[in-house]
Amino acid sequence: MRLIISDSTTVITLLNINRLDVLTNVFSCVYIPTNVYEEITTKEKITLDEEFFITKDIKDKKLYNLLLKSLDKGEAQAIVLAKETNLSLIIDEKKGRKIATTMGINIFGFIGLLIINHKNKLLSKKDTIVIFNKAKEYNFRVSKKLENDFLELLED
Repeated sequence: MRLIISDSTTVITLLNINRLDVLTNVFSCVYIPTNVYEEITTKEKITLDEEFFITKDIKDKKLYNLLLKSLDKGEAQAIVLAKETNLSLIIDEKKGRKIATTMGINIFGFIGLLIINHKNKLLSKKDTIVIFNKAKEYNFRVSKKLENDFLELLED
């Protein structure tokens, strides 16, 4: 059983472009903290498969409150949950990624998921690029340098 923690951005992107398989190909279950669940279901009005996305509460309120000084509620809870469970974290926001990395949490984002799928031959190069472009159309933001590095990686 492969488990992971996730913030909302990548989940929302994948659900909106109808490519949840990018997650289900690799993971049997995604833990999301309460605030991430609420952000996805209430703010974005998206229904989640609650057998795949399992809502978990955090315990370390002290760390959570400290992280709230720099991050939004969902990011802060996702980082605390990753720390508490010792699981990797899917997070795309630069500040959150930096903080999580500093705390010793293994992280990756949307592009990392695409690379894992491609390297494990779960997605062809063509499908990987199509998903990436669909995400960009949906508002996934990526620097030109990161986009070029990603496309170059697919050439290997």
